[in-house]
Amino acid sequence: MLCVNVELKERSYPISIGEGLLQDASSYPLKSGDKVMIVSNPTVASYYLETVRKTLTTIGCSVESVLLPDGEKYKTLESLNLIFTALLKHNHGRDTTIIALGGGVIGDVAGFAAASYQRGVRFIQIPTTLLAQVDSSVGGKTAVNHELGKNMIGAFYQPSAVIIDTLTLNTLPKREVNAGLAEVIKYGTILDYPFFEWLEAHIDELVALNQESLKYCIARCCQIKADVVARDETEKGDRALLNLGHTFGHAIETHLGYGNWLHGEAVAVGSMMAAALSELLGDLSVEDVARLEKLFARANLPTVSPDAMQPEDYLPHMMRDKKVLAGKLRLVLLKSLGQAYVAADTDKELVLTAIRRCTQCD
Repeated sequence: MLCVNVELKERSYPISIGEGLLQDASSYPLKSGDKVMIVSNPTVASYYLETVRKTLTTIGCSVESVLLPDGEKYKTLESLNLIFTALLKHNHGRDTTIIALGGGVIGDVAGFAAASYQRGVRFIQIPTTLLAQVDSSVGGKTAVNHELGKNMIGAFYQPSAVIIDTLTLNTLPKREVNAGLAEVIKYGTILDYPFFEWLEAHIDELVALNQESLKYCIARCCQIKADVVARDETEKGDRALLNLGHTFGHAIETHLGYGNWLHGEAVAVGSMMAAALSELLGDLSVEDVARLEKLFARANLPTVSPDAMQPEDYLPHMMRDKKVLAGKLRLVLLKSLGQAYVAADTDKELVLTAIRRCTQCD
């Protein structure tokens, strides 16, 4: 088992990474008599809910569960209320622990419920998708979507632990695995050029779910994110770099309707738009843009804008992004592969030119 620590003083917590951790009682920071509410969805629950329930029962925990509808379009206040109702019906108090068993949607909604219920209860992340394992389960961002914008209602709220069982990826649809690789590629692109080179050499192994490569990859991504979160927990500085491609990508998700494109698919295209803009600004070479595009393509990810979107469709959504300050668009761009920065006020016409370079007709 590999372990990465997120260092946040009294709120520090471990990320455990290995095979078969769902059945390992020692992975759970719980004790006999603890009350637990597992939040999952029907798809994930059919594979793993009973395994987790049995393990917690052997510890001596009292366990209940609530299932949310499956999919990004259900990342809503209505789903949040389902969790609150289940907690109240079963008389859960401030001493309860909420466990998120699922992908990014479950983690975000369950985490927001934990931050809100009785002003905050304990929370454990058990991410079962690659995207959640390398990104959304780490760092304490919790939220639900609004019809006018993604992740607009939420809180920073750190878990007590993250438990990553890499065997859960064997039941993940290939499209979801690929979507997770978009966030993996992001880490190398923004902060770790040697890791980018490692991905160029090993991306085929990751697509094939080679366990040793997966464990190394997930641990490296978690370490990069843990280091960033330790420096900037609430995204006042460096943490914004983790949003490479996200402002463009969130526009795709919002415009098409949540769930029609997976988050990682939208981030891949958004990253290519950011790379194209970086090239236009004279920072990234044509060769570097081509390397990034090839890596996304080898991970079976899209690199051009959806057919249903025109370049002019992006900016209205992007101007509602959480990173917009004083009406100015802020984007994560690249000085080089492995070195990102936040551009404070990029010319909108240049942004449109970059988007046009990543359309289907080009």
